[in-house]
Amino acid sequence: MRILFIGDIVGKIGRRMLKEHLLELKRQHGAQVAIVNGENAAHGKGITEKIYKELLTAGADFITLGNHAFAKRDVYEFLDEDIRMIRPANFPEGAPGRGHGVVNVNGVKLLIMNLQGRSFMDAIDCPFRKADGILEEVEADEIFVDFHSETTSESLAMGHYLDGRVDAVVGTHTHVQTNDEQVLPEGTKYITDVGMTGFRDGILGIRKEEVIERFLHQLPVRHNVPEEGPGILSGVIIDTKTNKIDTIRIRE
Repeated sequence: MRILFIGDIVGKIGRRMLKEHLLELKRQHGAQVAIVNGENAAHGKGITEKIYKELLTAGADFITLGNHAFAKRDVYEFLDEDIRMIRPANFPEGAPGRGHGVVNVNGVKLLIMNLQGRSFMDAIDCPFRKADGILEEVEADEIFVDFHSETTSESLAMGHYLDGRVDAVVGTHTHVQTNDEQVLPEGTKYITDVGMTGFRDGILGIRKEEVIERFLHQLPVRHNVPEEGPGILSGVIIDTKTNKIDTIRIRE
């Protein structure tokens, strides 16, 4: 199977880049399924039902989330419906939504799992033990994991922990594409972070002046996600048959 994964869609520019490039990328790479991380799709924080449908219309087959999964309260009930979107599985019991989903791709059962790290992030349930539980519970032919993590050490630890038990572990959250795509010793395709899809000339998709201002003065600064400007699209193409992972970057 060839899986196309696009990293953190940030705001309007990120959604535009997806609309302009996703279908062509699927065709070009022969991808049978396209997964995108949409946790920043609503002006940089969260997602709405309307934007969820917009991402599907753009060509996404499935959507993963992250620590901003619940930023828009009106999506709570929607997450509980049988939709093609999941939030990190290791949120505590009772949180809206679910943390994994199974899709049938040309007769192949693909398990998509979403997990969130804990280093420098919210103190939620253990992602390692949660992964164990899902793997024990769900039968699938191939398994893809989006690990939403802040640190390279925790991401690499998850990659090696699941090596040989899943087909791919790809990182999201830091918005910077790392240069460490690889096949781990037991065959799992891995990258620490696939990067973001959004405003190219800022910092993590935000206007750079506002981010610099906060570092200079250590005071609260409202972060604005531009709605116009040059974009970047970041992702990976994973081939489970030939055991390869390659990065994708499109810059305007």
